[in-house]
Amino acid sequence: MIRLSVLLLAALPMVPQDQNSLPRDIHPVTLSRLPPVTPADLDEEGQRLLAARTNFTAGPGPNHVTIYSPRELDLGIPSGEKSPVGPRLFQLAVLITAREIDQQYEWSAHEPAGRRQGLEQAVIDVVKYNRDVAALSDKDATLITFGRALFREHRVSSELWAKMVSLFGRQRTVQLMMIMGDYFRVGFMLNAVDQHLPPQRQALLPTLNR
Repeated sequence: MIRLSVLLLAALPMVPQDQNSLPRDIHPVTLSRLPPVTPADLDEEGQRLLAARTNFTAGPGPNHVTIYSPRELDLGIPSGEKSPVGPRLFQLAVLITAREIDQQYEWSAHEPAGRRQGLEQAVIDVVKYNRDVAALSDKDATLITFGRALFREHRVSSELWAKMVSLFGRQRTVQLMMIMGDYFRVGFMLNAVDQHLPPQRQALLPTLNR
């Protein structure tokens, strides 16, 4: 009887939650900080791909997040040149991830790749040595702070989320999260199998005492 009741509950349609019971920045349909996507949220390519998703309905869960980036990102190593966020920010997002999970293999590939894509050594060193972001540009500082908060605290404040969206827009914010998430997945596995560097590659990521 209990199992039947659970199945019946699971079959019920999702009802938008009363806005009054939610934090102010949570949308009642998606139950997250991202409202249902509209074409105005996306670039031209995103709008075209969104129009092709005729069966999409916004609701809670990962689909309403990834719909903000309805295309494959360039996750190849190591350029990021095809990434919609641009190769420089792509490399910065990867380095933030590699630093937070102490992933030497990813870092040693992407620090030189980042320099080739215009990422300044001063910015790289803030990430590498876990330094304060105060001297950086607003975008770089906010992205690093955002990544650190996600990896260390497993959440971001309403204020930090709002600043990310104000600087990058919803679509690019989601794409930056996807890059960090994908490189976390790869780095997680590399850590598990104790991946060592090939002899020709220099270890560039120092150990930090946190």
